[in-house]
Amino acid sequence: MDGKYVLATNDDTLSAEDVALGYKGALIIEGCFRRMKTTGLQARPMFHWTAARIEAHVKLCVLALLIQRAAEIRAEDTWQNIHRLLQGLKAVKHWHAGKTIVQRTRLSPQQNMLLSSFGIPAPEKLLQVAD
Repeated sequence: MDGKYVLATNDDTLSAEDVALGYKGALIIEGCFRRMKTTGLQARPMFHWTAARIEAHVKLCVLALLIQRAAEIRAEDTWQNIHRLLQGLKAVKHWHAGKTIVQRTRLSPQQNMLLSSFGIPAPEKLLQVAD
């Protein structure tokens, strides 16, 4: 393409710049929602037929964008880097001497710094011991 695009709207009171910004915002929000779905939400494709479902979908998209941007601003890093760092933080369940033990994986210095930037204390190493 030569860098020229056709954008359509049914609101003739909007300037071309406002229409372009609206499209850009929609692309950003939808991209954030797609990333949110692939990073643990486990949502499946859904076809919306009612106004309430469409509204809920839009609100989830905006919430995903808000969470992502807040994390990026707090951490002063990209969402991709934040996700990469935190995906290694897990709770592991194992059994020993008839007891169930749940503990977190070891935190790297980068994970500690990231949690600290969010104002979240590091989780306890030992999360649960049960019979």
